[in-house]
Amino acid sequence: MPEISVVIITHNEEANIQRCLDSVQGIATEIVVVDSFSTDNTGAICESSGCRVYRREFTGYGDQKQFATDQASNDWIFSIDADEVVSAELREEISEWRQDAGCKVAGYRIPFSLCFMGRILKHSGVGNEFHLRFFDRNRGNFTTVQVHEGVELRGNAGTLKGKIIHYSYCNITHHLEKINTYTSQAAAENVGKGRKYSKCWVGFKFPISFFTVYFHKGGILDGYPGFVWSFFAAFYASLKIAKTIELTKP
Repeated sequence: MPEISVVIITHNEEANIQRCLDSVQGIATEIVVVDSFSTDNTGAICESSGCRVYRREFTGYGDQKQFATDQASNDWIFSIDADEVVSAELREEISEWRQDAGCKVAGYRIPFSLCFMGRILKHSGVGNEFHLRFFDRNRGNFTTVQVHEGVELRGNAGTLKGKIIHYSYCNITHHLEKINTYTSQAAAENVGKGRKYSKCWVGFKFPISFFTVYFHKGGILDGYPGFVWSFFAAFYASLKIAKTIELTKP
């Protein structure tokens, strides 16, 4: 029966981490947490739940998750973020998978649902997302980009049916704080790749992005949360460009 190591990276996640840890009980042989020196009770909560906790300066999402993967005792890795929850259906599906010792693929894509403003968004460009989070580390590894990291797999990937529920934002203020952090990281990455933008593109990007998410991707069908999500998605896209321009100005 394959053993599974759950890996999580954290920083000041005391409001979320217990919910996440409770959701992986039953599928995890061990839980490895890499904490970037939280100033709240995140580390203590993890340790009291039996996790193996490492403290490490944050070096980027991909690099941090790869470090967590390297510390695991088992080859099969289940990567989950502190603000995510494994659904009951996914727990059952993975439990059944463990009974079948014949692992014919190198990893699995998992469907995601985003809970935003108290509502599961079924559209808005996030209603049908899949991410590769369950994999054999001998045949896969994390990319080392600053944001929007992923798993590069050497082999075929399967798809599971059970979902991970993402509780990414506590409120609008928290959403804005994350946008500020992520756009700064994305802009730095753009500069590193030599990307440049015209200033007029900042103005054009907002309406184009809003129209795409709200109308083309169905944000309008998600009610008021869909409108707010579309607005912030457009703001994110424009702010990332503006910050890139700011970093590249003479």
